[in-house]
Amino acid sequence: MDGDFRHDFVREPGSLKHNPALVLNADYRPLSYLPLSLWTWQEAVKAAFLDRVTILSEYEQVVRSPTMEIRIPSVVVLKDYVKPQKKVAFTRFNLFLRDEFCCQYCGARGELTFDHVVPRAHGGVTSWENVVAACSPCNLRKGSQWLHKSGMSLRKPPGQPSVGQLMNAGRKFPPNHLHDSWIDFLYWDAELER
Repeated sequence: MDGDFRHDFVREPGSLKHNPALVLNADYRPLSYLPLSLWTWQEAVKAAFLDRVTILSEYEQVVRSPTMEIRIPSVVVLKDYVKPQKKVAFTRFNLFLRDEFCCQYCGARGELTFDHVVPRAHGGVTSWENVVAACSPCNLRKGSQWLHKSGMSLRKPPGQPSVGQLMNAGRKFPPNHLHDSWIDFLYWDAELER
């Protein structure tokens, strides 16, 4: 992606830059794809010690205490299934994810804002069905005009996404860091190369 807006939007805590663990639900799917469900190595070690997860893969590095030594987990699976949310929260990030981080008027990527299709000045509400991702030039060009009067059109009609739709959209945007041990768990149902 040019401008790679989403990496600026989703800031990684410094502790996730060193040996993060991919967290899988009990069904061996990531809890989320974007942002990718990751724990710091400290959280993964603590969960393993408390017997809340099963370690599927490990880094070469070890951590030691006075009484034990453990290799740092790179992939863990929860022992108890976490039921996914049924309804997607209406957040700025989820809106951009639904619209695949591109302007819904011109298709530009990069610096994005959001736009009310039916302007608030004309009674438009802030909802999944009325708000889209837009680049600044398109947002300024449309202003508070009705869509048909602005001479612009939408690439696709806005609507509330399902959890599955957002998960699939998130898979199109791999994170900055992908450890080799994660690939099988992130793309297990992707089409195989011939």
